[in-house]
Amino acid sequence: MHEQNTHAAGLGWFGRFKALPVDSTPKTIFVAVALCLFCSMIVASAAVSLRPTQGANKLRDKQVNILQVAGLYEQGVDVGTVFASFEPRIVDMKTGTFTDVFDAATFDDRAAASDPELSTELKDDPALIGRQSNFTTVYLLKNSDGSLDKVILPIYGYGLWSTLYGFIALEENGNDIFGLQFYEHAETPGLGAEVDNPRWKAQWSGKSLRDGEGSLLIQVAKGTGPEKHHVDALAGATLTSNGVDNLVKFWMGEAGFAPFLRNLTAGEA
Repeated sequence: MHEQNTHAAGLGWFGRFKALPVDSTPKTIFVAVALCLFCSMIVASAAVSLRPTQGANKLRDKQVNILQVAGLYEQGVDVGTVFASFEPRIVDMKTGTFTDVFDAATFDDRAAASDPELSTELKDDPALIGRQSNFTTVYLLKNSDGSLDKVILPIYGYGLWSTLYGFIALEENGNDIFGLQFYEHAETPGLGAEVDNPRWKAQWSGKSLRDGEGSLLIQVAKGTGPEKHHVDALAGATLTSNGVDNLVKFWMGEAGFAPFLRNLTAGEA
């Protein structure tokens, strides 16, 4: 035994480590650490290699949702080709006019909303979004003669459990709603998640944001209301319905897209 210990000591730290039993604590820790490092390298490599694909899929999903809310999506359609009918533009939310300060093809609205240099902290915040980007990407659908057909506006706000992200499509007059849909949320399945129900979404088509005097009357509420401006609340999902009502009113109001819509319809955007 003395000779074995003397021999192991002469091998240095690696020799002593190698001479340990397979189930010893040092070897167990070594194997665990090595395995973790190997797996983390595999995961990191996969994440890096898949990033371009993930980015492309995210962009395509966004385009699909814009086509859907504009009534242009069909199964099997070439999304890129149809989406080319839209003209993305950046809107300066403070002036309600277009700006060329950013490239609309690459501008990240969500990143801008959390950037203190590109956003404003809200004091009056019915949509519960915290900060509002000073610049927002909108999508103009043009007719073959270049005239405006529809304008697609991004909207978002807090429901019961999550922030709901979606789009609202308005007719060329900037007042009549063609469609509304959400593409990301974590509301309760069967209750708040019914914002995805085609029957509920169909209620928005043909509604108007404002009356003839310019007052914002669109509402999501239980019971009845002005037919032209009323959308029935979701059954059993009062807080989600209230959230949708608040976020739509916020984004269609003076703090949101109202100045831009006035400029757009007057040809002054």
